[in-house]
Amino acid sequence: MRVAITGAGGFIGRRLADALRARRSLRGGAIERLMLVDRAFADPPADPLIETIAGDFGQNACREALAQTAPDVVFHLAAIPGGAAEADYALGRNVNLEAPLALFDRLAKPGLVVVNASSIAVFGTPLPRAICDDTLPVPTLSYGAHKLMLEIHLADLSRRGTLDARSLRLPGIVARPSAPSGHVSAFMSQIFHAFAAGEAFVCPTRPEGAVLVESVATCVANLIHAAELPAARLPPRRAFLAPCLRVTMAQLAAAIWRARRLTGAPPVTYAPDAKIEAQYAAYPPTTTQIADALGFHNDGDVDALARNVLAGLPMDGADKRI
Repeated sequence: MRVAITGAGGFIGRRLADALRARRSLRGGAIERLMLVDRAFADPPADPLIETIAGDFGQNACREALAQTAPDVVFHLAAIPGGAAEADYALGRNVNLEAPLALFDRLAKPGLVVVNASSIAVFGTPLPRAICDDTLPVPTLSYGAHKLMLEIHLADLSRRGTLDARSLRLPGIVARPSAPSGHVSAFMSQIFHAFAAGEAFVCPTRPEGAVLVESVATCVANLIHAAELPAARLPPRRAFLAPCLRVTMAQLAAAIWRARRLTGAPPVTYAPDAKIEAQYAAYPPTTTQIADALGFHNDGDVDALARNVLAGLPMDGADKRI
């Protein structure tokens, strides 16, 4: 079994690579080679299982190097995030749409399993009163539009039998690294980093701003579960919502503070940005019928989510509020 991860140097990709290295198997077979694709690798794992392909995913040379490895399973995570894709349309279109279209046309072969990290960004503003797998996607970001286009192409290739794709519409995955990443939704992760350090946080939404979130550990488990599913269990629709939690930012702040076991109210100030809240913190109730039936899962509740995320972050025991 030869497995590839595009965007393997990113936040989710690194955790997914670690999980697959620990498992050493997928879909009932031993992993013989794990190919990691990203721009560069500062400190690649010292493991004979690993092969790194360093290059620009938007360039054919990088994609061709991956094609030459003849993977049996591809986890597609490479992307230009929403805010960065809006700022540079050409770059976002190339990496988020044209490059993966070219890659999967090149890789297509019967039996190739593709796990595509899609996004709830396929739903634009104003958001509907509820979201389920039957909700019509109307993206209002180029990032979401390109994710939707790729979903459709992969579903068509699956229908034609030239590969076997499943696209998970992921929510906000937390907690991303604190360094700037181009994710306008980064505030969902930044609150964890601030509170882990015992510091105050300025939130760009109202307290009741509702977000859809999942811990990176749960996200990785769901991606692996997606790869393991037999094609016979999948519905004709090959793009569906990943299970997640809908929580307000006030609920999230309180849960993180409880998990830190620090006294008093969480040190958060709310300074709403209407555009950010409309796109990222105004989510209605969400149901995930397809994923639930297939055995995917969320973090359980907001307190479990906070514990799951904080377990992976360095923490300062002090409350540094002024």
